[in-house]
Amino acid sequence: MFVNLYENAILKNPKSIFAILLIILLSFGYYSKEFRLDASSETLLIEGDPDLKYYNEINNRYGSKEFLVLTYTPNEGMITDTSVNNLLSLKYKIQSLDWVHSVITLLDIPLLNNSDVPLQERLKNFKTLKDEDVDKQRGFNEILDSPVFRDFVISKDGKTSGIIVNIKKNPPLDIENKSKDEIENYRDQIKKKNHQNILEIRDVIKSYDDIGKIYLGGIPMIADDMMSFIKSDIVVFGLGVLLFIIGTLWFIFRKLIWIIIPISSCFFSVVIMMGILGFVGWKVTVISSNFIALMLILTMSMNIHMSTRFLQLKKSNPSKTILEILTLTTGKMFWPILYTVLTTVIAFLSLVFSEIKPIIDFGWMMTFGLITSFIVTFTLLPTLLNFVPSDNILVKEKEDSIITKILRNFSLNYQIPIFIITVFIISLSIFGITKLEVENSFINYFSKKTEIYKGMKLIDEELGGTTPLEVILKFSDTKEEKNQEDDEFEDWGDEDEQDNEKYWFTKDKVDTIANVHNYLDNLPEIGKVLSFSSIIDVATQLNNNKPLGTLEMGVLYTKIPDTIKTEIIDPYISIKDNEARISVRIIDSQENLRRNDLINKIDFDLQNELGLNKDKFKLAGVLILFNNLLQSLFKSQILTLGLVMIGIFAMFFILFKNIKVSLIGIVPNFIAAFFILGIIGLLGIPLDMMTITIAAITIGIAVDNSIHYIYRFKEEFKKINDYKKTLMICHSTVGIAILNTSITIVFGFSILVLSKFIPTIYFGVFTGLAMLLAMISVLTLLPSLILVFKPFGK
Repeated sequence: MFVNLYENAILKNPKSIFAILLIILLSFGYYSKEFRLDASSETLLIEGDPDLKYYNEINNRYGSKEFLVLTYTPNEGMITDTSVNNLLSLKYKIQSLDWVHSVITLLDIPLLNNSDVPLQERLKNFKTLKDEDVDKQRGFNEILDSPVFRDFVISKDGKTSGIIVNIKKNPPLDIENKSKDEIENYRDQIKKKNHQNILEIRDVIKSYDDIGKIYLGGIPMIADDMMSFIKSDIVVFGLGVLLFIIGTLWFIFRKLIWIIIPISSCFFSVVIMMGILGFVGWKVTVISSNFIALMLILTMSMNIHMSTRFLQLKKSNPSKTILEILTLTTGKMFWPILYTVLTTVIAFLSLVFSEIKPIIDFGWMMTFGLITSFIVTFTLLPTLLNFVPSDNILVKEKEDSIITKILRNFSLNYQIPIFIITVFIISLSIFGITKLEVENSFINYFSKKTEIYKGMKLIDEELGGTTPLEVILKFSDTKEEKNQEDDEFEDWGDEDEQDNEKYWFTKDKVDTIANVHNYLDNLPEIGKVLSFSSIIDVATQLNNNKPLGTLEMGVLYTKIPDTIKTEIIDPYISIKDNEARISVRIIDSQENLRRNDLINKIDFDLQNELGLNKDKFKLAGVLILFNNLLQSLFKSQILTLGLVMIGIFAMFFILFKNIKVSLIGIVPNFIAAFFILGIIGLLGIPLDMMTITIAAITIGIAVDNSIHYIYRFKEEFKKINDYKKTLMICHSTVGIAILNTSITIVFGFSILVLSKFIPTIYFGVFTGLAMLLAMISVLTLLPSLILVFKPFGK
């Protein structure tokens, strides 16, 4: 009934169907202009992560500015007249950009120990290195020895300094009174503006190339470069895969018509899918940047199977018309291709159980993409073939593939060695999987040639680390007795004596901050540590190395000018909230860094070594968010694999209604996926947001080969009733189609090595390798298992 309906509605009305497809193409092609990219940091976080909410609260409480970081390593010494003048010139040039709020350099640091005038005078009228009457060497040494600024704006060796470029805040948007489209347009405008800002500051840096080495860093730059990577990857992958597919089709068929028809299917599928993404407002992220390449590969796979079977049936039935051959082809290929699509959909749908939004979106995108490709394949391909004269369809006969002949003979004659090799691969895979880890360094996501890598590496090694961690200390609301200490500040006068601010600085609080600060500072994984304890150390230096009493600290706090207080004290204490913030940066490029272990160690030691109650401190920051992401990856890997195994087994059972066949069918593909995970573990490559999807995707795509092979084997076995003869026929028919599609898939994935994003390269290499192993398994292990277990009866 279905075949008749399909024949009457689709096959017999090629002109109408083609017209409908063109209308659909044009309609979705219009919406493809809404196709958007997104490389914001939110795309690399767990959806609904409570730590993200707390992180935002902390940023609001202690002040968070969007900024860029430049590292400046002058050709001459840091404080020579030439270097100072160059740095000043660079500062003013950047400051002149209309989007820049302020620029902080080494020359803007307040020098409080540069003269012998009274401390109060020094605080009110502080000098900087750019002032003419300053002893530059003495001032430079003060900054170099400063607990606050060393490893922050100046490296330990004094050869590299940091330049902080604070960006003006974007005008707030009234979200409640704006539509979704208006909000999205506003965000797009912000991204375009950010891109223009990055281009402008890079032009400025380029004009100062001759004064030393200058690298650009910071989250806005990383987000913009990631966007550029996505755009580049989409174009490179799409064109690369397309060119390879054209070459593959020419190698297989050697006829122009068999290039035009499959490529048309690919074009229709991709444009329609881009239109769907634009229409529903789905944005492509780093994770899903290869979806076009994947769609091209998977659409081509369907078309090669359909085209190969069509030509085989035409050759076997030369007297039949094109319509009759199409009816035969679609009748025989509909169910196996439908089930291959469904099994692949199951693999991609398993990704939606991840907690990571871009991975979830990627799963949905590929699900809809596969459905689109399936519909286009079974409508456009037969429609176009209806328009082609019969004489132009047939291709020159080719001998059986040498590769499938070798694999066929191996399956027939060497079953025991095949099983021994399989057991060895399984054992090796299990061992490798036990070595898998999710510890990863964000810096290692990028090629060493990129500016992101160079800038982050220099900041990491010379300026105190890159990945931030916040330790928030919470204090009890108890009244403390006021310390009655003599101090040098009494003669300042104290108009604010009734102000309780100065009485916040109790010995218990100050000691707690100092103890935690010192503990963190001694951990090898940690670079720069900044806290109120750093400010106390500076104050002690200014007080002739005499420790300050708690009341002295309070009085000093009330006397410090707001310009200094806002920059170097308020980010580390919140008297209103009765808490202190310790800002830590992790050395991200450290080879043996284990983030989860470090977080657990800090949490354990603060309770057991420093005696803090669990409710008196909290860890926050990018390190926590990134670690949550990594830990979630590992959990989602186990969950996705389990779901894929259950789902695909169910599909096999529904299709073949035979438990033995279902088990035999999934074995080669699971071995391929497990082997790749084992190899990743043995090579010590950490799982990341892209490699985590390899196993599920490999199983989903590779299982297509098993379905096509078993489906054809079952069909031929009914006629021949001989396992070995059926095996030989299958290798010379569907085996060639499997070989051709697998080569297309393997080399299609290999195009991903051209990416600048390291996880994408790993994804391409390992998925391609897995698909190659899966193809070999399906043409050796699968037929061997069929011969041994005889699932279709004796």
